[in-house]
Amino acid sequence: MKKFYSVLFLVLLSLGVLAGCGETKEIKEESKPATEEKVEAEFPVTIKDALDNDVVIEAKPEKIVSLIPSNTEIAFALGLNKEIVGVSDFDNYPEEATTKEKIGGMEFNLEKIISLNPDLVLAHASSAHNSTEGLQQLRDAGITVFVVQNAANFDEVYETIQVIGTVTGEKEEAEKIVANMKAKIDEIKTKAASIKEKKVVFVEVSPAPDIYTPGKNTFMDEMLTMVGAENAASDLEGWVKIDQEAMIERNPDVVLTTYGYYSEDPVGQVLSREGWGNVTAVKEKQIFDVDSDMTSRSGPRLVEGVEAIAKAVYPEVFK
Repeated sequence: MKKFYSVLFLVLLSLGVLAGCGETKEIKEESKPATEEKVEAEFPVTIKDALDNDVVIEAKPEKIVSLIPSNTEIAFALGLNKEIVGVSDFDNYPEEATTKEKIGGMEFNLEKIISLNPDLVLAHASSAHNSTEGLQQLRDAGITVFVVQNAANFDEVYETIQVIGTVTGEKEEAEKIVANMKAKIDEIKTKAASIKEKKVVFVEVSPAPDIYTPGKNTFMDEMLTMVGAENAASDLEGWVKIDQEAMIERNPDVVLTTYGYYSEDPVGQVLSREGWGNVTAVKEKQIFDVDSDMTSRSGPRLVEGVEAIAKAVYPEVFK
């Protein structure tokens, strides 16, 4: 049970419930690429973080500690494998992240972080209010702390990637990542435009009896819209605990679960759920488990999450 609540906390945390100057030198022998010169020219840089603090990054960080999986995934996507020296206990992607020093879970280990001697700590707004004192102790130790915003939609995810790119000296790479994400989303929307009859989809991010579902103004609601589906809980706000009877009355065509990584046979759980026998999704066995990380972490893999949802809901369209 303790493990369940820890995992649920992490899921809801991930979901959001709870640039300088320099004189250009001609060095023909080294043939330095223009991108490298541009990166060097970006420091020092002053940028506001999610807490409205003016954070000064004096030079390109050589050692980075990330306090939340979404920040870590973005940093790795930016090519910062070498620079990342510490990650949270929950970090599991990419594989290289599992080999980094662990700095704690819901409560980070101050001594461990300080011992790693990082130039930059990437914190996150979703948990900053619970670690105000700890973050200040890191600052007092001479460590630069940047609190990343809690992105609530795709546009804010794009902004987050670009901001992390800026503070780590990988702005151009961040812009490439965002451009690729937008291009893939456009492809998905183009295919979805051909759908004539929208399916009603119910999403469960935790199993019975405490079923939580995404309402409007959430990543999942936006994802369902992108693939041409209708959210069964679109009249609700944010991430909410749903009454099963109310959901049965909504009679969804498809049920998506996101807890298969810690709960055994989520599809079977829904199919055998008492009182759900007449729900269309159950009768037609349209129950699918999708990867929680890809559909909740505010990073580059959200596009893969959209693709997974699209293939589950409309396999005939998104082959």
